[in-house]
Amino acid sequence: MKNATARPADLSAQIATAIRDAIVSGDLLADARLPSEAELADQFQVSRPTVREALKRLAAQSLIRTQRGASGGAFVNRITFEDAYSQQITTSTLLLSMNAVSFETACEARFALERACAPLSAARRGAAHLATMRREIRRQRGPSLTDEAFCASDVAFHRALVDGAANPVLSYQLAGAVEAMQPLMNMITYTARSREGIAALHGRIADAIEAGDGAAANAGLSDLERETQNLARDVLSARRGDA
Repeated sequence: MKNATARPADLSAQIATAIRDAIVSGDLLADARLPSEAELADQFQVSRPTVREALKRLAAQSLIRTQRGASGGAFVNRITFEDAYSQQITTSTLLLSMNAVSFETACEARFALERACAPLSAARRGAAHLATMRREIRRQRGPSLTDEAFCASDVAFHRALVDGAANPVLSYQLAGAVEAMQPLMNMITYTARSREGIAALHGRIADAIEAGDGAAANAGLSDLERETQNLARDVLSARRGDA
């Protein structure tokens, strides 16, 4: 690690960046113990509270963990894809809410990503993935299901399809698409959608996944995208007319 050269107000952020860079480059390996606060303060020529703040930043990013006791200290975390899902979802949600991303753009991206995943899921899905998809379709046909529960079931269905591809990198990349974009789409279109129609499309997709037919699964996703886009246009047009 190299010494940080920064203005006082930026020291903790730049120290955190220096340690993060050492982790990314492999200079600090997973489960390695970091130098003590005193050693880091001496290395970076800053106070121990500044080092402590830098370590808090790293812990907030799940890059390090702290352990108490004689053998304790700060250690490099071994981050799993599952651990990173929540950050990916949070970041995607913030990007969509804070930037002028049109519904059409978000919908196009979300379904393009899932269509890239569907053929792999058709070839690799396990029994548990298919069982989850079938269970969620049954839930979606339940007349007493609330709008919130239907949206959650919709996310769970698509999450099972994505995870069926058995590719952790794709699952991570699609976490934001499914669990951030899908609720946004549901929120806009729920007043106009036909639950039975969506459940029927989900059934087509599940049938294709079960049959190992990636092309048919993608055709079902394309039909679902068109349905979603058309619903959104109707809803947004009606809202503009009411304004």
